[in-house]
Amino acid sequence: MNKQNMIRKSIIVVLVLTTLASCVSPKVYKELEAKYADLKQENRKLSENNEALSKAKIASENELKQLQTAYDEAVANRDKLQADYNATKSSYDNLKASYDALEKNSSAAIASNSRKNRELLAQLEAKEQALASENARLEKLKKELQDRSNRVAELENVIASKDAAMTALKEAISRALTDFEGKGLTVEQRDGKVYVSMENKLLFSSGSWAVGSEGRRAVQQLGSVLGDNPEIAVLIEGHTDNAPYKGNGNLSGNWDLSTKRATAIVNILRENNAINPENLTAAGRGEYAPIASNDSAEGKAKNRRIEVILTPKLDELSKLLNNN
Repeated sequence: MNKQNMIRKSIIVVLVLTTLASCVSPKVYKELEAKYADLKQENRKLSENNEALSKAKIASENELKQLQTAYDEAVANRDKLQADYNATKSSYDNLKASYDALEKNSSAAIASNSRKNRELLAQLEAKEQALASENARLEKLKKELQDRSNRVAELENVIASKDAAMTALKEAISRALTDFEGKGLTVEQRDGKVYVSMENKLLFSSGSWAVGSEGRRAVQQLGSVLGDNPEIAVLIEGHTDNAPYKGNGNLSGNWDLSTKRATAIVNILRENNAINPENLTAAGRGEYAPIASNDSAEGKAKNRRIEVILTPKLDELSKLLNNN
């Protein structure tokens, strides 16, 4: 099947979906609300995981600093004990030499030296024990320091890997959607997520949730990238300006319109069999999440948009936090 035939069939599918979507039952609307509630719960979980990860990293870095300080102190104590031991050993050697020299001349001197020798030997034994104990403590601190360093490095590697994956995803999406630059489409990376924003002028006619041919092509090209990234959660949010809806009686207002528009984008993405439907969530935000002032026509145009929010799944990070 050539590309022209595929476009014709896609247009037919759009017309059929448009006809079917004009009669949305309350059941479908409730399902959308339930999905949106699931989304909010997933977002809360993501925020909690990110916060827990940041706290774990900060705590690990603090523990690393404390262990480093303890390690440095242990090294200094060990060196001091070694110096004391060496000085005592030198005194012992000198006294023993004196003892050998006096042994032939004075029994009293011999007795005195013997007593001092015993005292020095006892001191040497005590210092040897203290030195051995300090060395053991030093080795333990060294191991704890290494373990903590490894954990910090592991956390940093996982975070860097997630950030790199999302950067690569953003670049792939930007390349796939380069034809739509300057047509109301932007791709940004913020807070570990990728945001694809499409103004309604690219997708819908005023008051409609039927996606036009140019908008359909943009969504399909986005779907081609998402199909290659099955570990990405995809949230499609519909947004409107604050002007009251004045269309036909099939819609109850802006919130309903934004939900139907988000669902229309989901339906196009679901045509791509490589995208797991479980990763898709449609949500309507109505007029309640503006990105510009509604006091101007330009601001209203920016607020009328679809946002596709791509989030990495944090199973690996959650497992790492739970295991430590």
